[in-house]
Parts: sequence; structure tokens; C-alpha cells
Amino acid sequence: MSDLDTPETTGTAGPSDTPGAVAGPGPSGIAEADGRADAPGAPAPSGTPRTRDTSAAPGTAVPRTASPLRAELLRGVGPWGGIASALVIGVTMYSQPAGWEGRWGDVTDLLRAVALLISGPLAVAVGCWQGGRERRRGTEELWGSVPRTRLRQVLLAVAPAACWPVVGYLVAAAGCLLVAWPYTSGSRPFVSLIGADAVVLGALGVLGFVAGRLIPWRLAAPMLAAVTYVGLAIPLYSDSPARWLDPAVQHSYTWDQPVWWFGPASAVWSGGLALAALLAYAARHRALAVLPLALAVAAAVPIARTGDAVWYPDPQAARLVCDDGSPQVCVTAVDRKLLPGISAALAGLNAKLRGVPGAPARWIDGPYGSDTRPGDVRLPTPAEPAVRGRLADPGSYANDATWQLLDDDCNRTASDAVSYAQVTDIDHAVGQWLAPRPDFSPSRSPEVTARLKRLQAMDAEQGRAYLTRYLAADHCRPDTIPVP
Repeated sequence: MSDLDTPETTGTAGPSDTPGAVAGPGPSGIAEADGRADAPGAPAPSGTPRTRDTSAAPGTAVPRTASPLRAELLRGVGPWGGIASALVIGVTMYSQPAGWEGRWGDVTDLLRAVALLISGPLAVAVGCWQGGRERRRGTEELWGSVPRTRLRQVLLAVAPAACWPVVGYLVAAAGCLLVAWPYTSGSRPFVSLIGADAVVLGALGVLGFVAGRLIPWRLAAPMLAAVTYVGLAIPLYSDSPARWLDPAVQHSYTWDQPVWWFGPASAVWSGGLALAALLAYAARHRALAVLPLALAVAAAVPIARTGDAVWYPDPQAARLVCDDGSPQVCVTAVDRKLLPGISAALAGLNAKLRGVPGAPARWIDGPYGSDTRPGDVRLPTPAEPAVRGRLADPGSYANDATWQLLDDDCNRTASDAVSYAQVTDIDHAVGQWLAPRPDFSPSRSPEVTARLKRLQAMDAEQGRAYLTRYLAADHCRPDTIPVP
């Protein structure tokens, strides 16, 4: 056959490419004609469509069909679930009381609780709705005729439910870390737990998808979301070591860190359960589900047996950082950026206490039970009243510090009520004298106001003498406390 007799087609040569045969619609939807009609100089027969010349010039792009995975990811409820997850987590974190952005541990703890308790049920609902899509559309039999394995079809269909809640969470988590970055010091964010929580959200989406395929009920999605919330919240009130299998359980002790394997084991535990459920539903050989289930159990056992010990003290986080004042002000490394503000807030108080017998040698903050020196007085926790790296109310913080001077761990009875009220009035007056509160109201207690005026009328020598007697008194014996 000569070159003029070679047919031109838009696809792979088939039966319709035989010379003399008129082709039907090809794969691209364009009718293919007899190759001889396309020979140079030969007119096309009447009524016969000419074929398209697909001999592309060098460098010409050939159109491609969209990827099925990309099409699945960009349509349906999945993208909206990811957007909702990011917005809900971001808004909830923003509405929390100030102070969490000052410590990496607080950021991680609050983020995982918010993400799992709020975004977790949302991921289940999105997955359940995605799983029931074919049943609602009536296309189950049509998908059964597609020449793909059942598992491959399910993997494509479950992709939006497994991916988008994770993407939304990671976007929100990255935003929270960026917000906290300028105000934190020492330690570091627990990235392994953030990754484990992302796996949990993907697993919840997969479990919701499988439930949506099995439960033919339109209200299954909100019902499963409610059940998921309750299931994640109940272990929060338990003291069982197995409660750490619940990723929503918080650990709010500032000077601890997780053991290195806790995050990976949590990811294997939740991811293994989801993969086992998916294989049991869609795999040709359902026995394959035993493998991820066994891995999940293997990861859960050390978590449940270790219990609270999955967290252990971090000596670097608890390391003291002190200023050069007298008395010294010392905070732990995680609050190092707050030290200048704390020192400034206590400057007036320290000036009045300097050189007074019984005054603190150091103001310190740190883990309870840690080594202290004689004369150390514990500071109020600085992170709670801090907002974006500074004390929101330095005067109130200094006033709260004066209450740490009192050793008031006394076993009181009902008969001590009158004397205790008198001691409390004296303590309030002394605290307002040493470190005035901006919100103090003279009219709220006539006794406190009267004692405060007498203290303010003292000169420096009289004030030092009174403070010496006040700090030396036994505050469990009201009769020993000097009345101003």
C-alpha cells in the first residue's frame, strides 16, 4: 500500500481503520471516514464527514483527560468540609481566653482538643455523606459495571473524606503556630502530636465513609457526628490509663513533653482501625483487614499500659531564668519572654520589701515540688494573665504576688470566722499598700479602707517596722498579726 492509502485516525487503529470501511464515532467522539477519502486531491464523498488531521506539529500540546482522583477531590462535599474544618478550628481558638499563645505546650494541647472535639465529628459527618452519594444518586449499578476493582473505586470515592478534613486542620494548625511564634520561648511545638491528630481526622473521615455506605439513612451523618462527639468526650472524665487512646485528652502541665513514640503510636492506632474497616468493606479478600487491625492493637497496648507516663518532665522547659534585681525574679524557660514585664510589674513591690527581714529572697515560678531555696516565694502563674507576650494588668499581677507572702495553709473551724475575717481585711490592706490594684474600690470594705489609710500615713521607717512584724507573724494565729 502506498503512503496515499494510509488512513488517518484520531485514535488507535481499529476495525474502522480498514480501507473502504466507514467508521463510526471514535473514542474522541469524532466520526472517522474512509482513509482513501482523505488522500491528497481526493474530494470527500457527499454526506461523509472528513476526518480530523491529528498529525500535530512539533511542540503542540495534546489535550489530556482530567485525572479521576483530581475530579473526585474537587467536587462534592469534601472541599466544603475542609473549609468548614479550618474556619471552625480557627474561630474557636481565637475565641479562647488569652494566654494559650504564650507556650507551645498550651498551643498544642488546646489545638488538639478543639480539633478533635469539633472537627472530628465534622469529619465523620462529611465522610458519611460522601459514602452515601451513590445510593442517593441511584448510580450504584452503574459503578458496578465500570472495569475497575471495587477497592479502587472505593479508594477514589473516599479520598475527599479522608483528605479535606486533614487539609483544613493543618491550615488551622499552621495559623495557630504562626500566631504563637512571636510570643513563645523555650521548648518547641509537639509536631508529632499535630501529625497524629491529622491522621485521626483522616481516619474519622474514612470510618464515616464506610458507615455511610452501610447505613441507608439520610440522618446518619448528623447522628454519627453526635455519637463521635460523645465518644471522644467521655474519656476526658476518666482516670483510666487507657484514656490516652483518645486523642482529645489534654495534658496541660506546662513542663512536660510526650515520649517520642506517643505521636507515631497514636497515628498507627487510629489509622489502623480506619484502614481495617475500609479493607473489610471493599477488599476482595477481606482477611487483609486483619493486618492493619493487628497493627492498631499493637500500637494501642503500650499507650494503654503506659498511661500518664506517656508524658515526662522536660528539664529544659523547667530551667529557671532570672533577672538581676533584688529580690530576684525567676521564671522558667517557657516564659522567658515574659520576664522583663514581670520584673517591671514587681519593681515597686520589691522596692518596699528590699532589706526587710522575712522578705522573699527570690520570686520564682516553676513545677511544684521542684528544688527551692530558703526565702523563695512562688509567683502567680505568669502565662494566665499574659496576652500576646505581655502582662495585661501589671498592677493586679503584683497585687496577687503579695498574697504569696502569706503562709495561710491553716485548718480553720467555724469558730475562727470572726478572727479570719479580720485577718483577711488586714491582708487586703497590706496588699493594696504594697502593690495597689487599679480596680480597688475604697467603698467596698470600710475596715480595709481604714487600715489602708493608716498604712499609707506611715513614714518609711514606720512602714519597715510594721512589715517586719507582719512578715514574722504566724498567719494561722490571728492574735499574732499586728493591726495597723
